Order: sequence, then C-alpha cells, then structure tokens
Amino acid sequence: PAVCLLAMSAAVYAEETPQLTALESKYLANLVQVTHDFAKAGEGYFSPDGSTIVFQAEPTTYPFYQIYTLDLANLAAGAEPKLISTGRGRTTCSYFSPDGERVIFASSHLDPRLGATEQAERDQRAEDAREGRRRRYNWDFDLHYEIFQAKPDGSELTRLTDTEGYDAEGAYSPDGESIVFCSDRDGDPDLYIMNADGSEVRQLTNSDGYDGGPFFSPDGEWVIYRTDRKKEGHLQIHAIRVDGEHDVTLTDNIGVNWAPYWHPTEPWIIWCGADHSDPKARPNYDLHVMQYEFVDGVIRGGKQVTITSSPAADVLPVFSPDGRRLMWTSTRTPQHASQLFLADL
Repeated sequence: PAVCLLAMSAAVYAEETPQLTALESKYLANLVQVTHDFAKAGEGYFSPDGSTIVFQAEPTTYPFYQIYTLDLANLAAGAEPKLISTGRGRTTCSYFSPDGERVIFASSHLDPRLGATEQAERDQRAEDAREGRRRRYNWDFDLHYEIFQAKPDGSELTRLTDTEGYDAEGAYSPDGESIVFCSDRDGDPDLYIMNADGSEVRQLTNSDGYDGGPFFSPDGEWVIYRTDRKKEGHLQIHAIRVDGEHDVTLTDNIGVNWAPYWHPTEPWIIWCGADHSDPKARPNYDLHVMQYEFVDGVIRGGKQVTITSSPAADVLPVFSPDGRRLMWTSTRTPQHASQLFLADL
C-alpha cells in the first residue's frame, strides 16, 4: 500500500519531482515531494501509525514558521495541510506523542512585543531584497520560545515550560511519560528531561557550548543529540544514557553533523552532515547512516554509509514508525526552496 500511495503521489506531481541519483537509487525508491505551496517547509515527523505527519512551514504571507499536519493517506487525493499552531510567532520542533493523542511544539506567540518582532523581520527581508542579499542560515534562539502541548487538531493548547530563555527541540519518550528538550535556562543550551505534563524538570547535560536536537532511543534508555562543545559551530553526534552516564561521541570529523534520528527496529542512526575540512570547497549536506552496537552496555558507533548525493541540501531525516520509509527536508525543488520529501527505504 505504501508503494502504491507513493506512486500515485508521484504521478500527481511528476513535473516537480526530481529523480534520485545513481547512489541514492541503491538505498531509496519512489521519491515523492510531500509539501508544496509554502515559501519553505521541513522538519516533519510521523504519527505513530505513519498515516499523518506534523511539520513546520513558512506560509507565503507570514515571515515565520508555523506548525501543520498533513494526511499522508489522502495525499494523492489532494489532502491539504492543516494549521495547528496559533498562526503567529516563531514555531518549531513539533512531535507526536506515542499514542498519537498529543503533539508538542515550541512557539514564541506569547512574545509581549510580537508585533515589533514580526515587523523587524519583514523590514529585514525587504532590505535584503533591495540589496540582492541572501542571508546565511542562522538559527534564532528566540528567548520567548516555550514548549506547548495540544491535540493533533491544535485544540487544548497547554503551556509546558515557563522559564526565562529558549525552550524548544522537544521529543517524547517511547512510553509517552517524558519529554527531552533543549533549554538555555542555565546560560547555554543544554538538554533537560521533564514529565510529559511539564513537571519535574531535570538537567541531562551540562557542558559549555550547544547541546540540542535530542531524541529518545526506541527502548527509552538513551538520548541521541548534537553538540558543538568540541568546536563552536561544528556539530558532532553524541549519545547519552537517560541517567546522564556514558556521554559517547559518535562522529568526530571536521564538519557539521546534526539532526540524528534512531531507526525504530534496526541498530541504525541516520543524520545529516557536511564536510568542512576544505575552506575553499562549498560544503553540501547529505544523509548518512551509521550502524551501532552496545559493548558492555555502552553504545558504540560502527560502519557509516552515505545515502544521498544530490547537489541540493538534504537534512533533518526521520524514519517512519515501521522503518520502511524515510522523510527528510531538501532543497531539490525547482525553486531551490526547502520542502519535505518521502521515499521507500
């Protein structure tokens, strides 16, 4: 059924869907562009049954990402994205609970100077357009980001964090009882774990530099994340036990490695990365898979395979709950704007 769904979707948007490269065809099939008609879209995650995704996208009429859901089961029939965030403020990092009854995401819609924040971004974009300037990617650690929980239709919005500073990048544990997230409440971005209702927050990492993008392992015993503690701005992939023990380095190169994600059933980790060893070369982001194993109860990285080779940027990969599909964010569009793509794995 998944193959049929993807094939039908490919027919609908055949004129817009780039082909897989020869290398990519060794690992992927039935490539489909999932999102359209946004200025940009990305960072999508599956519902537990794989039928729906939640993601962030910037509408053409508003300067910041908002959170949407999309029914994959009716994609070929023209399913439309549904807005579930408030429609204002910066939003990011949405994620389904394991029972599919809730989603979390970070939002700055409670910014007391939100109107000024919005206008400043519009003014900056107008100036960039006049000057023909294209801004480099730079993540905004908005101090008004807080983590919220809602039903998948956006109703019953509940605030989970209420601490000064950046709170975002959250994900549920496999049992739905906990949320791991990133916060700079202690002065720099570190990882924290809290109960799913926002109570009993405890700090998981406490090192200089940025620790973020965390996800629980399928058994709930480990958290994988990205950190630039070795060299500012140069991210590496780490894993740490949920008790704070055994903080393990999984990548160690001259590059940027981020957005790691666990396969649900196989000992694989996927992430995106680019080689920054040659200052004269243009780094290009591709997707990579690493095998891992446990030695005396401690995770160890193994063989690595690169699975994308497009000249476009390929980032933020996630496996479907059954492990048979891969979704990621890519600029392999005619307009070179980021959108979500889906393929059989």
